[in-house]
Amino acid sequence: DMMPKNVPDGFTAVKVETGINDDNNIEIVSGLSEGDVVYVTQSTNTMSGIESMMRMRGEMMGGGMPSGGMPSGGMQTMIELKDIYKIYGDGDSEIRALDGINLSIAEGEFVAIVGQSGSGKSTAMNIIGCLDVPTSGQYLLDGEDVSGMNEIQLADIRSRRLGFIFQQYNLIPKLSVLENVELPLIYKAMKPEERRNRAMSALEKVGLPDRADKYPSQLSGGQQQRVSIARALAGDPHLILADEPTGALDSKTGKDVLEFISALNDEGKTVVLITHDMSVAQKAKRIVRIQDGKIVSDEVIREG
Repeated sequence: DMMPKNVPDGFTAVKVETGINDDNNIEIVSGLSEGDVVYVTQSTNTMSGIESMMRMRGEMMGGGMPSGGMPSGGMQTMIELKDIYKIYGDGDSEIRALDGINLSIAEGEFVAIVGQSGSGKSTAMNIIGCLDVPTSGQYLLDGEDVSGMNEIQLADIRSRRLGFIFQQYNLIPKLSVLENVELPLIYKAMKPEERRNRAMSALEKVGLPDRADKYPSQLSGGQQQRVSIARALAGDPHLILADEPTGALDSKTGKDVLEFISALNDEGKTVVLITHDMSVAQKAKRIVRIQDGKIVSDEVIREG
């Protein structure tokens, strides 16, 4: 029950209470328990104040922001998961693949979601990528609630806003490299000439314009992954989801692919990387760890 004596200048030590949410108080839904002590400023009812408060607690605890914390920086929130559950089965056979996830990711962030097999990271990726919907909870993408959308609506969201990079590339063997990159643009009802120009531009970005007329079987693993990156970029997505993008590559080629994904983020793309490998996750600027369907840590490791 003791309050800390050495309170930083400009901050006040207060005990956390639950169920409070008004102009003068902020309810913190995860990462803190009633009775915990935090440092707050007079501006805690603003975005910067909340962020300062959370960062201060992270420093007190020797880590980053608590799970479900605010996205780093002052950018607009792109992804907001609110109390997300994904439950399979019922009764004794119930499996909670996601067990009350709260997570915010800002536009322009590079976030790695890390966990071992069965942790819930792939389920989180499927929900963030609009490939699945939660059992309960709310998912806001660019401020739009997508958690209750049907398959047709989700497909439209994926087509217009998302780009995917998969471990196994998912290239169609009978299509040329250029045709593979063009494929998602067909669903946008884009004219053939514009499709081709966009696809070639994407191939130039990944350094493969001279492979446009080749087929996937004629490329190395690293080249095929770069084609899948070009396919993800061709639609100019708001968000790039990379699911174990280096899993099928040797270490050197995998490193090259990660460097390329990092460069996309440096250009302003929002990137969410899903991996089981902490060394891969270190390329991101923020690492969120999932275990047993829950976020167990959320740390900004690099600014910018």
